[in-house]
Amino acid sequence: MSRLEATIRDGKRVTAEEALEIYDWPLARLGKLADERRNQAKGADYGGRGKEVVTYMVDRNINYTNVCDVYCKFCAFYRTEKDADHYVLSQEQIDGKIEELLAVGGNQILLQGGHHPKLNLEWYLNLLRHLRAKYPQVNIHGFSPPEFNHFAEVFGLPLEKVVGLFREAGLGSIPGGGAEILVDRVRQKIAPRKCDTEGWLRVMEIAHGMGMRSSATMMFGHVETPADRIEHLGQLRDLQDRTGGFTAFICWTFQPENTVLKVAKMGSHEYLRMQALSRIFLDNIPNVQSSWVTQGPAMGQVALKFGANDFGSLMMEENVVSSAGTSFRLSLDEMRRLIREAGYEPWQRNNEYELLGEAGESPTLMA
Repeated sequence: MSRLEATIRDGKRVTAEEALEIYDWPLARLGKLADERRNQAKGADYGGRGKEVVTYMVDRNINYTNVCDVYCKFCAFYRTEKDADHYVLSQEQIDGKIEELLAVGGNQILLQGGHHPKLNLEWYLNLLRHLRAKYPQVNIHGFSPPEFNHFAEVFGLPLEKVVGLFREAGLGSIPGGGAEILVDRVRQKIAPRKCDTEGWLRVMEIAHGMGMRSSATMMFGHVETPADRIEHLGQLRDLQDRTGGFTAFICWTFQPENTVLKVAKMGSHEYLRMQALSRIFLDNIPNVQSSWVTQGPAMGQVALKFGANDFGSLMMEENVVSSAGTSFRLSLDEMRRLIREAGYEPWQRNNEYELLGEAGESPTLMA
């Protein structure tokens, strides 16, 4: 056993330089080490059964608008106000989607949209107040860091003020969307109008300081290098050292269909490699989520042996990735079956990774 492999097996921190070396190791070796790290993670113990448990979420992705003036090269979802199929959802339309979520035992909405240039501050705050009053049992996981930077600019307010107002109005937690690769050279190539690395990290640090939790993400496989990916992971790890506010990490490969950015689609082999490396490197983020939405259910299942301890979300509705030509769907029964077949107990969770109901059952679906 090499010195570096012993470091990993002992649960010790690896450097960025060591991560670059690990990146080139055989995939099977990486997967085995990532699985060991998964079992060592200082996350929820679940009564001593943490190694046997794989969690999942029942939530709904609600894209409140597809109007966006950022025009990211990797996005096939956005529209301008001149496009015939642009939209802004009404409160009634959003309520209808939440009612459907509650009917299947869901407990969270993922509320995100484009950077709409004309929606004002009160539109957002009124929506949040309405949702919090009508659906207090549903966590509002919403508005990515680029959206908050957009709000601060359009509303003429400091970031701290905007995040605070949204929190007071009912926002529960913040998704890690819009991170892509947290290296400004890369961001300038793929999304020059979106916030820079510092802007993304600043939103998360502010939110964590206010007691809100968030997820962290990485979309890779476009114009970045392996060193860029590791720099991205380093930014997340450094912030987590300071705040402890990230609950989970999710990575996925860029889906190039129907987008301006034309590159070869990266395969599942590379996805598994990066997820495994991320589990090893991100020693202070307790949960790693399998990305079946982009990789497909079977590969999402395999990812459970490459460092993931969470199967992600039922994802009742998904618009962004599917706009780029990738569309996978699962039922709750199928999700639970995939987890069991991999040798784990399926448990529904909330955003804090607390278990709900009985193993493999949604609370409202139990007999």
